[in-house]
Amino acid sequence: MQILFVHNNFPAQFRGLAGELARSPDHRVVAVGSQTAQDIPGVELLRYRMPFFNVSQTHPFARRLDVEGRRATQILYVLSELRAKGFVPDLIVGHCGWGETLPLRAFFPSAKIAVYCEFYYRPEGQDIHFDPEDPKFGVDGVVTLHCKNAATLLSLVDADLGLSPTSWQKQTYPTEFHSKIQVVHEGVDGEQLQPDANAQFELPGGRVLHRGDEIVTFIARNLEPMRGYHVFMRALPSILAARPNAHAVIIGGDDVSYGASPEEGKSWKSIYLDEVAGQLDLSRVHFLPPQPYDRFVELLKTTTVHVYLTFPFVLSWSMIEAMALGCVVVGSDTPPVREAITDGVDGLLTPFHDPVALAEKVTRILAAPGEYAELGTAARETALARYDRKDCLRQAMQILGLPSAAPEPSPPGDGIEASERPEDRTAPFIVRRGRSAPGATQEDVG
Repeated sequence: MQILFVHNNFPAQFRGLAGELARSPDHRVVAVGSQTAQDIPGVELLRYRMPFFNVSQTHPFARRLDVEGRRATQILYVLSELRAKGFVPDLIVGHCGWGETLPLRAFFPSAKIAVYCEFYYRPEGQDIHFDPEDPKFGVDGVVTLHCKNAATLLSLVDADLGLSPTSWQKQTYPTEFHSKIQVVHEGVDGEQLQPDANAQFELPGGRVLHRGDEIVTFIARNLEPMRGYHVFMRALPSILAARPNAHAVIIGGDDVSYGASPEEGKSWKSIYLDEVAGQLDLSRVHFLPPQPYDRFVELLKTTTVHVYLTFPFVLSWSMIEAMALGCVVVGSDTPPVREAITDGVDGLLTPFHDPVALAEKVTRILAAPGEYAELGTAARETALARYDRKDCLRQAMQILGLPSAAPEPSPPGDGIEASERPEDRTAPFIVRRGRSAPGATQEDVG
């Protein structure tokens, strides 16, 4: 069978599936991605390049679609090259969040097409208008947001089926498409992600943290409001004051993955650190940039409590990975987190907007970690039962109508480093400054 993957950041969510299919001598697997795409063994990768352009003259409602149309054009060039060489796919799996899947049905009308349905934008009940610190969208903002779904809907109409990683993410899509979308997570490597009672983590400067020390971790691709960084920082002074031996390790970049940009010349990291810096013992607060995956895992193996906060938005792999490692997780009481964590069973949930409640829960765990150890044990059981990569791959293969075999261990997801989401990309657009809206991205221009 000839199989084509389309994802600008390939392999991204398709790493496990593409790797599994590429190991079979019965398949030829080809992938198309942008210049950020990465090779994996057995997959022929073709990259396209987006030329410089400026959409400032395009109507604001159509700017996102303008960008996606330009990306679709680059895909057409690559597909023409493939077809000229005799490659006609039987199956295409693509992410519909960038416009790359727009030309697939017209170009390969007989192929089975599955699109990855990650998120459907809405003005209420999700990330937009969730944080009271953000101003409200006007009518023009709401219309612009609706228009961001245009290419996604066109691709979903053309597709034979859709794949969503969680039930909540599927539910963001219009109900008339629910029967077309199947839920299957990418999965985490339960064999690789094993708790370790002797784990340790060396900080820059040589200090070594050990399993059993009082350690609080917070990890995000970038330190920004969408992932609750501001709430965590406001809780941190109380946590460290109550636990004088505790250390906080915070991993994340200074850029923006999701939401609006901060004031020019500043980062969300510095803004919220400055807000509480006078209340913190900074010798016990350790900021690290995005780490290699093995370092990310080492840190989670040592932590006493891992904090994961998010708006109602896509669920991060890092939370499921933390659960698989047996971490005691305190997560935000928001829909994507509630789908994975049952409060008091395999983790604790806390109101997103309440730093006092967050501090109280984290402090209790630090004071008596043995009393909460069973939450970590149960978290690992949940992760293996619902998100183990081998099981998820078998399910995906079944949904796609492919024969499955027990997969070999595949490299993990990139954890916190590589861009995976439709909001995690850059282009030469004008970026709206200020926290105008949590769902604004670098495509939200004007």
